[in-house]
Amino acid sequence: MAEIPQFLYEMLLEQYGEEITNKIIDGYSKQRPVTLRVNTIKSSKELIENSLEKAGISFKEVNWYKDALIIENVREDEIKKLDIYENGEIYLQSLSSMIPPIILDPKEGENILDMAAAPGGKTTQIASLTNNKVMITACEKNKIRAERLKYNLQKQGVGCTNVMLEDARKLSDFFSFDKILLDAPCSGSGTDNIKEKNFIKELIERSSKVQEELLRKALKILKPDREMIYSTCSILKQENENILRNVLPKANAEIIPIRPIEDIPTLPVDIEGTLCVCPTESYEGFFVAKIRRK
Repeated sequence: MAEIPQFLYEMLLEQYGEEITNKIIDGYSKQRPVTLRVNTIKSSKELIENSLEKAGISFKEVNWYKDALIIENVREDEIKKLDIYENGEIYLQSLSSMIPPIILDPKEGENILDMAAAPGGKTTQIASLTNNKVMITACEKNKIRAERLKYNLQKQGVGCTNVMLEDARKLSDFFSFDKILLDAPCSGSGTDNIKEKNFIKELIERSSKVQEELLRKALKILKPDREMIYSTCSILKQENENILRNVLPKANAEIIPIRPIEDIPTLPVDIEGTLCVCPTESYEGFFVAKIRRK
């Protein structure tokens, strides 16, 4: 089992009880396989599978997402040597982080905001899901991360995105979007981040303050009767359900239940219809909620 900070152990124990907490800790200790997404703007699943087979790389498919592949016999370094990686025909991305754009369900012609977009995995996925026929505004407040985002958009052939070097909390209320993806900055309590020195209790408190402010802004600039996604790579209710409870009633917004997705390991949630992914050998811990502005 993984060694985790005592304060996190106590928070998990209080939220989930001993049996599930032990399961989560066991999930932290696993080395997850490399997973990737086919970039359908530049290639097709068939071509990517052929390239992998030629390189002697074995893989398996993912039931809930036809464009995702789990690599079975090599690590990331080997994938990065391939032409399909260099050419932007694939994007290395965790399975859990592929879930929010799928639940957002973007459609061609929509005007979509990605509020914390760098390094661009979900932004490029939205473009791929809509055949590059959508208008995306991608916000990133950090200049270096914004440059990385631009690089990835260009590499993946995404032509429908306007990158804003801006803290999304400061966006003008005159903006108006059909859909919003808020993959909020978080403590990373569902991921390997728990092993980092900067993973302290204060990080959770700081993150939850920012998350609340971002969600309030999102619900001001989302068009009425339209939907958005709130997601984090945290499994703590302080960054998930508590944020929704604090913001949604005053914002005249409601939860749209997410249908269970086959094969995704889940944790119990405080708010029915939200999704919390359990850390396992295949998945990072992740929380997703679908919200409609009334």
